[in-house]
Amino acid sequence: MSKLEDEPRLEDIEDFDGKESKEKSNTIRLVIVLILIVGAIYTYFKSTNDTVDDYVGTPEKPGITTTKGK
Repeated sequence: MSKLEDEPRLEDIEDFDGKESKEKSNTIRLVIVLILIVGAIYTYFKSTNDTVDDYVGTPEKPGITTTKGK
């Protein structure tokens, strides 16, 4: 007996050719929407964070201050 004979055919799989259940479709949509919402919240907080430290160097060996202005 071949290993290929034990494998299900595409027609036997529930999700093949648009035959997925409504519950499974809704779950997939919910997961995608939640990922987009979490990504949007992360992006918002990342873009509004004004505490960027642009100092390069250590107290012993001062480096370059890249702040704008004088």
